[in-house]
Amino acid sequence: MEKEYLPEKIEFYVQEFWKKNKTFQVNEDSKKEKYYCLPMLPYPSGKLHIGHVRNYTISDVIARHQRMLGKNVLQPMGWDAFGLPAEEAAIKNNTVPVSWTNENIKHMKKQLQSLGFSYDWSREITTCKPEYYRWEQWFFTKLYEKKLVYRKNSLVNWCSYDKTVLANEQVIDGSCWRCQNKIKIKKIPQWFIKIRKYAESLYQDLKKLTHWPENVKNMQRNWIGRTKGYEITLNIVNNDQQLKVFTNRLDLIMGATFIVISPCHKLSINLSKKNILIKNFIKKYKYFSQEEIEQVKYQGINTNMFTIHPITEKKMPIWIANFTLQKYRTKSILSIPGHNENDWNFAIKYNLKIKHVVMNSETKEYTPYTSFIDKKGILFNSKQFDGLNFKDSTEKIQKILFEKKILKPKINYKLQDWCVSRQRYWGTPIPMAKLKNGKIIPIPEDNLPVCLPDINTSNKRIDADSKWAQIFINGQAAVRETDTFDTFIESSWYYARYTCPNFNKGMIDPTASKYWLPVDQYVGGIEHATMHLMYFRFYHKLLRDFKLVDFDEPVKNLLCQGMVLSEAFYEIGQNSQRNWIHSSNVLKKRDLKGKIVKSYNAQGKELIYAGMIKMSKSKNNGIEPELIIKRYGADTIRLFIMFAAPVESSLEWKESSVKGIYRFLKKLWILIFNYLQISKTHKNINLTYLNHQQTELRYQLHKTIKKVSDDISRRKSFNTAISAIMELVNQLIKAPIKEEKDKSILRESLISVIKMLYPFTPHFCFFVWKYFNKNVSIDNEKWPVYDKKILLKKYNIIIIQIDGKKRSTIKISNNLKKEKILLDAQKQNIIQKYLSNKKIKKTIYIPNKIINFVIS
Repeated sequence: MEKEYLPEKIEFYVQEFWKKNKTFQVNEDSKKEKYYCLPMLPYPSGKLHIGHVRNYTISDVIARHQRMLGKNVLQPMGWDAFGLPAEEAAIKNNTVPVSWTNENIKHMKKQLQSLGFSYDWSREITTCKPEYYRWEQWFFTKLYEKKLVYRKNSLVNWCSYDKTVLANEQVIDGSCWRCQNKIKIKKIPQWFIKIRKYAESLYQDLKKLTHWPENVKNMQRNWIGRTKGYEITLNIVNNDQQLKVFTNRLDLIMGATFIVISPCHKLSINLSKKNILIKNFIKKYKYFSQEEIEQVKYQGINTNMFTIHPITEKKMPIWIANFTLQKYRTKSILSIPGHNENDWNFAIKYNLKIKHVVMNSETKEYTPYTSFIDKKGILFNSKQFDGLNFKDSTEKIQKILFEKKILKPKINYKLQDWCVSRQRYWGTPIPMAKLKNGKIIPIPEDNLPVCLPDINTSNKRIDADSKWAQIFINGQAAVRETDTFDTFIESSWYYARYTCPNFNKGMIDPTASKYWLPVDQYVGGIEHATMHLMYFRFYHKLLRDFKLVDFDEPVKNLLCQGMVLSEAFYEIGQNSQRNWIHSSNVLKKRDLKGKIVKSYNAQGKELIYAGMIKMSKSKNNGIEPELIIKRYGADTIRLFIMFAAPVESSLEWKESSVKGIYRFLKKLWILIFNYLQISKTHKNINLTYLNHQQTELRYQLHKTIKKVSDDISRRKSFNTAISAIMELVNQLIKAPIKEEKDKSILRESLISVIKMLYPFTPHFCFFVWKYFNKNVSIDNEKWPVYDKKILLKKYNIIIIQIDGKKRSTIKISNNLKKEKILLDAQKQNIIQKYLSNKKIKKTIYIPNKIINFVIS
């Protein structure tokens, strides 16, 4: 073993060993407990960023640890290869998407391998390959047969920059999630999958996800937008028609004063045929986006029609309003302005009647007409229901309306059916066709996969008049569907295909999937909570209902890592735009605490410091992982990423901290090197009889093993696990080596340290391990186990505080009484100094932990 730690030498050597020996390739083994650890698959953009490295390091640490626990661990990797960025990049670089994508995959795979991730590369998936997407085409035709898929002219979110449709989940604050361009609403024919039919299941089954972050589950609940209420059928005055309206507060029905319907309601459309004012109103507001509605809130038009109140039988006007569908996901509502913010604002604007029916809970009086009150309480101004509380009034009103046969329970959902059509070339062709008579039919199974046509130059979509689109099905001329699938489809079932990537008899191999699924640990960013993870869960339920899997949810445990932050600097350029300058080109002046107070470019011009913000290309504050690996090694970047912050928190990238990790590894390397110079066989050394110092060191060793095991397995607190290992290493460096027992304890400790660090720094540990055990690779070693007997200490270290500040520590035997412990604590020289001429006002004693003498 060389004296100097040189990561560039050992890491390539170790990676070649893993590659040659197919170390991480696995198969089903009924004799071993399986563990499926899955990082979210990357888009092959061409370069890894630090966010990728963090995601995949977390997953790899978990996977390697589970292997050391004796489990059969599957950790696969693949490529989410279709999509808009590759198409745009191909256009920009005058090439075709397939070439651009394949080159990027080749480069990124090399980058992943340089970081030493323990993937089973034999299961690699590339979603743009026909052998993968043929099965989602097949499945789509099966969904069509079961009427879970439909095509209709629909209002869609249209991104004019990317020239494609976006699902609701892909619209963030009225803008495209990818390019931030403001979206428009337009009407075109689209394909939909009925996710709304599964809304209740998606909502209720969140209760089963006990090991998912609560914030992710709440985000999904909010996106599903489940509202439980009632549908009431009302008669329209002087009309044979009836109107069904929704309310979720039946107790407030006596406060209903008008009805609001959406521009999309059937009644609105019928009235527009005869009324030019209504026609123009609908034309103006029917296609408004949510953001546009927020800007022009509460626009309405009176239909001059009335319904009959279901209890008072008084007339209530019917209004068409722009906010109804977007706010409530229903086309008609019973408006109760005294107790609903939107209804209140609408009524104020159009001078509609407002009636309060709930007493002020504080004054026990009726509420004056100065605001809406949305709290539950005691009714007034409600005739026969006066004095009733929420529960009793709801039950009584419900009974009356049930007897009239005009009421039924109703649940509304914000979640809308999934629009899966995209007007782009680089995606999975939708396997449908239209016959000359206009009938739409699926592409026959024996004609799958429907592959993309080859193109010589980049293209934005497939031409419906092209030779590729013109086909014959069962002797009839037809035109293929030229839209392609939303790429979220490919990333919604890849986890199942990883279990059987080469299976050609069906979409999923029942034997392999039954062994590996569900996923035990899924790792990815919180930004996927309401897009990918919603579709992911939905698609799994479709697979379940087609008996391709036999359980309800795809993932047991979900871990969402935080963002990676980095310093960002900019200068104001022409037209007031911000020109972002990379940190490596910035001269920084810091105060004594290391805080940046001034920053300059190479020419001495002062720059603006934007703070620690999310790494991104647009802000020019990204860090190239390759440069860090070249400078410090893959193990350093891996260990830093896991140590710098809790995995759920944001991580601040500081190269000074990276250097600190590098110094730690060099320090450990020297410790191991020095031990090997004096090492002997210590098998016959009896560690039963040890002096105090030796006993304490072994105690700290086994205490560390216990803590690190719990931090990694249960708490997923990797940063505290690493901190504990570092503390132990520092103790080992200081420990004397005077006799054979010292060497034995050091050997035992180094063996455990190497094993505990292995998931974090696998190259380092693999290389030094061979000097401790030449016969067995560390990849096949078991996780260290702490000795419970050693942790049964006969004494404790107690912290002594004066007025809450630590001043000393004392070693106390476990059999001492409280009075003796407090007396011994006061006798310590440093404590006597603080207590001199002082009176102890109060003594706080926490057994075996803290003594606090209060003197002020």
